[in-house]
Amino acid sequence: MPEFAEDAEVTHDAKRAVRIELLARRRALTEIEREAAAARVQHELAALVRRLRPARVAAYVPVGSEPGGAQLPAVLAAALPPGAQVLLPVLRDDLDLDWAAWAGPQALVATGRGIREPATSRLGLTAIATADLVVAPAVAVDRRGVRLGRGGGSYDRALARVPANVLTVTPLYDGELLDTLPAERHDRPVRAVVTPAGGLLSLDPLSGVVTHTSAGRIGPR
Repeated sequence: MPEFAEDAEVTHDAKRAVRIELLARRRALTEIEREAAAARVQHELAALVRRLRPARVAAYVPVGSEPGGAQLPAVLAAALPPGAQVLLPVLRDDLDLDWAAWAGPQALVATGRGIREPATSRLGLTAIATADLVVAPAVAVDRRGVRLGRGGGSYDRALARVPANVLTVTPLYDGELLDTLPAERHDRPVRAVVTPAGGLLSLDPLSGVVTHTSAGRIGPR
């Protein structure tokens, strides 16, 4: 086996081990703990949205034990200026992400993968490139912004379409911002995370320095 293939396999196995451990921690949280964490994350993200006043936010509907709670799209939409939109992902058969506008919880449909998606018209793969703020899920993020997803590569492809000056932020539970994560070339970093205890944290991909910042201070580059 070529050396690069061996390296890729080792990285894949390392990611899988971290993913299994952290997902088990999430499942072990009580409902009260999840709700309290979701409230803090929602508060921080809503404050960020009110500060940035984006015309479009690309976000998602957290499911199960994912941080942020199922009400996250509604919270973001309520914080937007009049006429602004929340875009939500629609998972394609090839695991890439299409996008559609949020039209309230009544317009969400459950899919076979347990994801809730908008039933509104699809806007295409590149719709995420029109967002002024992107809220992306992850199982963990490290101090350089490297994110660990579920393993399908959907958000790596989607984030590759986001302009470099757009703020990308990931909601996490406390303990999911790690010093370092195994990474591959296709992995796309995020620029900030939100945790219940830490609030909004800005990440530096070069130095790995984490900066606690208010929603009023962080924004596009």
